[in-house]
Order: sequence, then structure tokens, then C-alpha cells
Amino acid sequence: MRFSMARILLSRIMKLARSSRPKDAAHDPLIRCRPGAGSSAGGRVLSLSARGQAGLPLPSRTSPRSAPGLRLHRLPMRTMPDWADAFLAGQEDGDIFATRLWYDTLLAHALPRGSVAELALVGEGGALLPLLRGPGGLRALTTPYTLDWRPLLPQADAASAQAAGRSLGGWLRHRAPLRLEAMDPEAPGLRPLRLGLAEAGIAVQAYRHFGNWHEPLAPGGSWDSYVAGRPPALRSTIQRKLRRAAREFRFEAIDAPGAALAQGIAAYEAVRAASWKPPEPFPDFDGALMRAAAEQGALRLGVLRDEAGHPVAAQYWLLSGGRAWLLKLCHVEAARGASPGTALTALMIRGLIERDAARELDFGRGDDAYKQLWVSRRRQRIGLVLAHAWHPAGFVAVARHRIAGWLGRGA
Repeated sequence: MRFSMARILLSRIMKLARSSRPKDAAHDPLIRCRPGAGSSAGGRVLSLSARGQAGLPLPSRTSPRSAPGLRLHRLPMRTMPDWADAFLAGQEDGDIFATRLWYDTLLAHALPRGSVAELALVGEGGALLPLLRGPGGLRALTTPYTLDWRPLLPQADAASAQAAGRSLGGWLRHRAPLRLEAMDPEAPGLRPLRLGLAEAGIAVQAYRHFGNWHEPLAPGGSWDSYVAGRPPALRSTIQRKLRRAAREFRFEAIDAPGAALAQGIAAYEAVRAASWKPPEPFPDFDGALMRAAAEQGALRLGVLRDEAGHPVAAQYWLLSGGRAWLLKLCHVEAARGASPGTALTALMIRGLIERDAARELDFGRGDDAYKQLWVSRRRQRIGLVLAHAWHPAGFVAVARHRIAGWLGRGA
């Protein structure tokens, strides 16, 4: 029975492949970047080479904003080029994972070995896609630390996003699939972008990536009202742990550069090393991000120390546009009986509400049980596999996702 269904699915996939065959190969230019005299230390690569099929027109070699199609800018330096600022979010836009702060830190301290970052400039400046090229091919520029990734669309109108999707789809024809992840399915511009991809004959396969627990906070809300909205067991625990923390621990809140920040980062790293968590894949990333965020006023670092001054719990948040994201938290395993992590989380959230007037708390990746006590809402983050079925790897990707959907497993 399943074999017969698989044959039916295979037939449908072949039909999709035939329907996605480009009618005009002239719309499929390949444009790659090479370092040249126009390169700058900041990573701006404007010297382009182009290759196309014999007799087919190639895009004009003008500035990256006026050229049609898609251009890949490989970053020789681990920083975003100056021209990318037109696409990046501002520091107070409430979109910290689309800012220069985030990408510059990620590029400098969290690129996997053997990978290189590339920027895909789609259409006439219609979209910028930060990407990562590695042994597995081309994918979104994300790491285990990324809580949200999206195409950077400077124009919010649907027509521009749809046109960018068509341009991206034209470039993807007869190429290996492109994998995007950590995406909000309701992100502005994503739906018309997907529509444009489909118009270009690209199969867009969505899959569940991770759950994200969060909670909007009422304007002018208080700490007491927040606690009142917690489950009864947590309300009681918060009261007891805060009383104990006042007797036995010293709380430090750090949000600015200086000696206190250096000591706070050292404390965080000491707690991290003595916690239950495995070693970090990129051990320099957290400290670098905290320093960069402190310079921008976006850091909220908390440390809890015992009576002897030893750190027993630490965590840090990023704040932008009223949104607060919990990036990392840890506690010393030997001090677990005193629940220093619970006390520190309560102290940090109280500060975010009372001092920073945060509008939303975001507990990041995953469906860990403790998150559901502190915040009450879950949303799904998705991934997209963009595949052209006439490419062998694209055919396999389409088949795998169709069969997985038939079996009810998702991707």
C-alpha cells in the first residue's frame, strides 16, 4: 500500500518538476563575486564576474543596487559592509537579530569552520539575504544562538517582496536547494516572497524548526501583576526564593561597558563552566555579544553571588524596542538546591518590567518545560527549503518533504 502511494507521490513530484522547468533560460544568470580593486577592508565587494549560457544576455555590470537578478557578495572580512546598513534593522526597531550588532558579532565569533558568509542581493535592491556557504551547500546565516532570521526587505510593500521572490527563484533554477531557518511564518514580506518564488517555478517546502515561548506585557503593567499571572506553584516559589536570595546572595545587574562588565562576563563564564551544560561550540561569542550590546545599551546581564562572592548563577538578555530576549542562563550545579537560577530569573524579569518597561518577554529556542511557567504563549518558528525539482538535489529535497508530509512526520 505504502509502495503504491510512494509511486503516486513520485509521479506528482515529476509533474511538479515539469511545471517548474524554466521557459526561458535567459532569466537564469549566474553572478559570482571575486575580490578586486573595488574591494574594501570593510568587505564591500563590487568587482563582479558573470557567466551565462552561450548567446544569452548577461546583466549589466553596474552598482549592486541597479543590477537585475541576484548577486552574491562574499565577505572577505568578518563584518557587514557599509552598504548593508540600508537593509539592516535599527537598534531600537525591536528586531535585534536583523541588526549590525548581531551580524557583526556572529560573523566575527560564530562562523563554523570551513564556512564562508555571503550576502545575496536580490533584484534591484529588493532584498538582502545573509547566507552561509559550507560543506552542506548554501543556507541562511544562522547559528544555534539565532532566535530569528528573515530576508532583509527595505521596502515593506508586497509587490517589492514578490518581485524579489521571482528574482531569487530565477537564480535558483537548476541549482542546489537553499535552506532558510529560524523564521517567523508571519514576518512582513514573507508571504509575497514565497508567492514570487512559486511563480518562478521553485518548490517552497516548509518545516517546523523550533518552538518559541514568549509573553506580551500590558503597557504600564507591574511586577505584581506579572507574578499574579504565573501558575500558583511558581508564584509561591518566586516569593520563597526571593526572600532567601535577599538573605544569602548578592544580585548584580550590569548594562554598560566598564570594569563591572568585565567582571560580569568573567562571572558568567565561570558559572557556565560549572553548570550542567555542554561546552559552547563558539566559546568567544557570548562575551563578544555582551560587550557589543553594552556599547549599544541593549545588554541586561545579571549575576547572583553567594556570601563569599562566588558567582552561582548568571544570565543575559538583549533589549530592543521594548522586546527582551533571554539569550543564555546557567547556574552552578553544586548550588542547585538553593535554586539560584529561579531567583535570578525573577530578579531580571522584575527589572525588565519596572525599569525598562519591556513590552514582551521572549525565552528563545525550544519547548523546555520551565519556560512555560515564566511565559504563557508559544509560536512556531519554521524553516523553508527552496528547491528546483530539475536539479538532482532539488528533486531529492522535494521528494523527501512530500513523502515526510504523507507519513505525517513533517520535515
